[in-house]
Amino acid sequence: MNVTMLLDMAVDGFGDRVVIGRREGGITAVRLAEMSAAGAAAIRESGADSVVYLAVNGPAFPVAMFAAARAGVPLVPVNYRLGAEQLQSLLANHPRAIGIADEAQVPTLQAAGLTVLTPEQWLARTAKPVTASPDAGETGAPAVVIYTSGTTSAPKGVLLRHENLTSYVFGSVEFGSAEPTDAALISVPPYHIAAVANAITSLYSGRRTLVLERFTPAQWLQLAREEEITNALVVPTMLARIVESDADKALPSLRALAYGGAPMPTSVIEKALRMWPEVGFVNAYGLTETSSTVAVLGPEEHRAALAGDDPAVRARLGSVGRAVPGIDLEIRDANAVVVGPGVTGSIWVRGEQVSAEYAGIGRAVDDSGFFNTRDQGFLDEEGYLYIGGRVDDTIIRGAENIAPAEIEDVILRHPAVLDTAVVGVPDEEWGHRIEAAVVVRAGMRLDPEELRAYVRNVLRGSKTPERIVYWDELPRTETGKLVRRHVLERIVADDLVV
Repeated sequence: MNVTMLLDMAVDGFGDRVVIGRREGGITAVRLAEMSAAGAAAIRESGADSVVYLAVNGPAFPVAMFAAARAGVPLVPVNYRLGAEQLQSLLANHPRAIGIADEAQVPTLQAAGLTVLTPEQWLARTAKPVTASPDAGETGAPAVVIYTSGTTSAPKGVLLRHENLTSYVFGSVEFGSAEPTDAALISVPPYHIAAVANAITSLYSGRRTLVLERFTPAQWLQLAREEEITNALVVPTMLARIVESDADKALPSLRALAYGGAPMPTSVIEKALRMWPEVGFVNAYGLTETSSTVAVLGPEEHRAALAGDDPAVRARLGSVGRAVPGIDLEIRDANAVVVGPGVTGSIWVRGEQVSAEYAGIGRAVDDSGFFNTRDQGFLDEEGYLYIGGRVDDTIIRGAENIAPAEIEDVILRHPAVLDTAVVGVPDEEWGHRIEAAVVVRAGMRLDPEELRAYVRNVLRGSKTPERIVYWDELPRTETGKLVRRHVLERIVADDLVV
């Protein structure tokens, strides 16, 4: 099964509907199919075995994805923010690729021996009709190869096969369910799984997709109004910037807003819910290895949590919801034994959409097909999942395992705190000592001892940071993920000169 089947269905179901870009001058489903066919022919003529995409998101991206699928080769969207050494290392894995790159990145791909087109050149090339469209047969090649962000280790190439992606689509979206006027605004880069997932699910539903290449709150709000956006996807840092901005936040057409990719501060989502009470908020939890979403907290659950008096229900605003259909989810201890409700452990998942496959490594699943996400979390009595951070991030102080997210959640409740990261610094006596980097809101001051006392009042002393430093910003990826290893490196370096 090839993802081009999704495009073929769209052509048959609503071929004249604009599915990519602005209402005026956008790309219809029929035109997308024609362009992907032309792109597939160009890929085959070049002899390329993959398509490296090193550019910002835009119309060239879905054309490249479906062209690669029809040509029977994988699309490899690469992080355009990588350093030269890391980028060269990734490109070395794809010596026979054809490249699509922003102008500034063209020399990099050419130096790696690739034939390169800019997005504009690619769109012009695919605009030329072909006499014969290549058949998208069943192939052993993956549909997409996405390199993990490498927030705790070196990036690994995750292989997402056609059956993984189509399984995700069929289990998440009803074909043709969108209204002709529906439009989605996507604000994530192409090398993130959410960009791939939203491109195919929006197409399958019949929803027009529009991309904001460079995010600012004002531009996001203005574009949402101009294009009468009904559905939107943001990462938590973007939503935080939107609700904190001074721009006009009126969004009369918006019906649904999804977020994910990183922890959402409770204060931010509460403010957003009150700001747009008619909007249905969705918290989606997933990984690259799972073809995107495996758990969802839906709109009514958001509203019930905000309005509820029951502490257990209100707490669900800090959860990522329950497993989606087709996904089996378990919490296991360090010995891979399943634990009960309320007990924190590693999150394991299983399902047809779960790839859990890495280039040069193979599938990382156990004998029963479960994949260890290496995220920590627990399930409540009703099956709601709470994320506690990465297993690799765990602070071990004495004999106690401490999740940084627990401490960060408390620090973020302080009205003067905008952002924070908690890490365990190696310590000869305790194993780890707890230290925190904090970003204070503009125009506010906060004494470290006052903040330590604030944390100690909520958590016991053993979970209170021994040292707090103030930074202007924290190292985060473009999708809002905290690069915790960079925090630790800087804090350790600062400790050495204190």
